[in-house]
Amino acid sequence: MNPENLSNQVSFNPIKSLREFLKLETASGIILVCAAILALVLNNTFFSQYYEHLLETPLEIRIGALFIGKPLLLWINDGLMAIFFFLIGLEVKREVLDGQLSSLSQIALPGFAAIGGMAVPALIFILFNLGNSVALSGWAIPAATDIAFTLGVLALLGPRVPLTLKLFLLTLAIIDDLGAIVIIAIFYSSDLSTISLVLAGITLIILFILNYFHITKISTYVIFGIILWICVLKSGVHATLAGVALALAIPLKGRTADSPSPLRTCEHILHPWVAFLIMPVFAFANAGVSLDGLTFSSVLNRITLGIFFGLFLGKQLGVFGFSWIIIKLGIAKLPEGLNWKSLYGTSILCGIGFTMSLFISTLAYEHTGQDFTTSSRIGILLGSLLSGVLGYLILKFNLKDPDDLNDLENQEN
Repeated sequence: MNPENLSNQVSFNPIKSLREFLKLETASGIILVCAAILALVLNNTFFSQYYEHLLETPLEIRIGALFIGKPLLLWINDGLMAIFFFLIGLEVKREVLDGQLSSLSQIALPGFAAIGGMAVPALIFILFNLGNSVALSGWAIPAATDIAFTLGVLALLGPRVPLTLKLFLLTLAIIDDLGAIVIIAIFYSSDLSTISLVLAGITLIILFILNYFHITKISTYVIFGIILWICVLKSGVHATLAGVALALAIPLKGRTADSPSPLRTCEHILHPWVAFLIMPVFAFANAGVSLDGLTFSSVLNRITLGIFFGLFLGKQLGVFGFSWIIIKLGIAKLPEGLNWKSLYGTSILCGIGFTMSLFISTLAYEHTGQDFTTSSRIGILLGSLLSGVLGYLILKFNLKDPDDLNDLENQEN
């Protein structure tokens, strides 16, 4: 179906859209768990050679002098993840212009919580790995939160979870993703190509000119978006940032007040594909940690411990600690329907880093010449698992009354 035709069918209802988003994310979290378990099983049985050969399968595209050749794993990490970051960029832009990030009162609590949830885990990792400059390049690994997995855990608690908690967590995760985008752009780009950067800049200018003149045909942005992705891929800046840049150029409003929103139309089309295909494929390709030769000492190396304690301890200290400070200062209020124990349980859940942490770990260590991949993945899996289990248990015994959620739903209906 043509996106332009579909856009005419897309109407925007904030409450309905939020519910659909949460349903997609919680279901996606369950599928992500299955994909990760499958990857672990395949890479630790006699299927391991087939698993590795699949990810190493070379794929090439050649158009005249333009040549792009990568193994399947990098097509997933550089290509499919660009679409994922495109969706994140759309969500961030919409929330800033017309959503949870559009006012200081709405952004204060989750904003400070997100900053603490990134800063404290990074500091813990740095403390564990002082003196090893190569290992320190992974400082941002425990700073990420996986919203799909986190909402998947919340789904297990059923209707006892108030909508205010989900909104708090969702807003925090969006700000966290924005922080990850900035970190990737600044710290994980290298060997820059001036020509490719100039071409990317020209393409981006064209995209914003299209926006300025109220061009709303989505296919036009897709064509220039592909060109932008190729230029960024060849430039040395990580290719996923092309998705974010493209998202910023997509118009939020149509040509007239009655016209459908191109940005929301793109979100509507992409969200199921990202939730049920792109993220599970990424998890399957990156979560297959080989346990062959794994020893107790290898689990206790500094990288693994830095990531584990960064996710499990650093996230809860950062999110809860910064939230406590800003609430006690009177700058923000505790969300309706939450108490301090439930906020603490939510803070622990933020330690589920998984897909974003795995992605940053590939950027941090792919060119180091040393095999830190297994150590980082073990730390991510253990930290995310313990954060999910403990956060679930604390919330289970502190979210016993679903009345707040029912009241909100009755008001909406």
